[in-house]
Amino acid sequence: MSNLKDIQLYINGEFIDAASGKTFENINPFTNEVINYIAEGDAADINSAVEAAHRAFHGEWGQLKVSERLKYIYKIADLIDEHIEEIAPLESMDTGLPISQTKNMVARSAQNFRFYAEMVSNRLVGEAYQVDDEFINYTIHKPIGVAGLITPWNAPFMLETWKIAPALATGNTVVLKPGEWSPVTANRLAEIIDKAELPKGVFNVVHGFGETAGASLVAHPNVQLISFTGETTTGSEIIKNGADTLKRVSAELGGKSPIIVFDDADFDRALDACTWGIFSFNGERCTANSRLFVQESIYEQFVDALKERIPKIIVGDPLNNETEVGPLIHIEHFNNVKKYIQLAKDEGAEIYSGEVPKEFGKGNFVPPTLLLNVTNEMRVAQEEIFGPVMAVMKFTDEKEVIRLANDTKYGLAGYVWTNDIKRGHRVAQGVDSGMVWINSQNVRDLRIPFGGSKYSGMGREGGHYAFDFYTETQVIHVALSDHHIPQFGKKEK
Repeated sequence: MSNLKDIQLYINGEFIDAASGKTFENINPFTNEVINYIAEGDAADINSAVEAAHRAFHGEWGQLKVSERLKYIYKIADLIDEHIEEIAPLESMDTGLPISQTKNMVARSAQNFRFYAEMVSNRLVGEAYQVDDEFINYTIHKPIGVAGLITPWNAPFMLETWKIAPALATGNTVVLKPGEWSPVTANRLAEIIDKAELPKGVFNVVHGFGETAGASLVAHPNVQLISFTGETTTGSEIIKNGADTLKRVSAELGGKSPIIVFDDADFDRALDACTWGIFSFNGERCTANSRLFVQESIYEQFVDALKERIPKIIVGDPLNNETEVGPLIHIEHFNNVKKYIQLAKDEGAEIYSGEVPKEFGKGNFVPPTLLLNVTNEMRVAQEEIFGPVMAVMKFTDEKEVIRLANDTKYGLAGYVWTNDIKRGHRVAQGVDSGMVWINSQNVRDLRIPFGGSKYSGMGREGGHYAFDFYTETQVIHVALSDHHIPQFGKKEK
């Protein structure tokens, strides 16, 4: 599997080369060797894809009955299920994510489609209000048009389906611009959706770079909405650049999420959740608990327990079922994470890390790493590192830790561990973030909203909240009687 076929764009139901004929290399993060070559789409290809999606929206797809449309959504889910054992290793090879984790993510991807087919059937409902015997006013949800979806490289297949499923289920058409560092499973998804035989133009994939393909998608006047998951600076640019064409934008951005462990917490479970929350996904997850605050009375004990765990975490080949931490996705990102570890040293932190076996020296490996003796104002405690690196700090009481937890520009997630349930709720509600878990690791429920506050994003997707983004709410006013209408121009002068 070290070499795969080259990847084309998928536009209007066909796999084609980029209009320019250009390609770019796709690199295996485990070996830093070329896996394959990817068609490099740009403005011309985005325009072709948007035109195809626009035609489909106003043509066959837009005219389908909801029940017929949802048959396609269920068919996509069934096809994903048939290919889980094949897609998971592709994802691991392309991203460096351990295969034990990619198998779960791919399985969740099929569920995304089934969930939104069911949601559209059962929860895409309007409201009705009667005004005495004069009026009835009601609302309906209508698809908007062409949805531009820009997805990240850290959990590509799952996050692509997280956006595609509600966009298609609600009746929109899609142009997907995947992360350029993880194109393989986006192409596999295009092949699966092609096999589902959706009408031509309903789903399109344009590979390429953010500054060309991505920017063109954001600027295109026939793209009505942009859903973006990625880095905060890029999200800010997308919001600015979408303003000229009045696009609605949903942006799930970066994080520097706190995990708060009080001295009455279930010690072992908090330890499990803490290590999983930062070292799973190779630390490349937006909701990672990258800042650990431990109450001072158990600080030394908790740090010692972490130090005992770190060397035992299995670092290795992402295709090995035993591997817990694999290589970072790209040498550029690897160098950036290493830069932050050096910065931590320069800022006076103590570095405690595991080791990378010598036989894996070609890969982009950063071992699980703790930053100790950190203060919250240090850059390594404020800036998103996006790797298996956790800053560890102590606190004295509830009031102080809420202040420390909120002392960051980010506000995506938070985690609170305490057996005082009243305190758990107080602290959770005191943390400025879109999501907080109490005595829990990062478990997801598709029915609830997902998103952040402050610099971590704007908008909410997930559950019926996605309908607010992917559909237009239209109000219909109906007269039930001959109500009074002012009669201008009837009086004699």
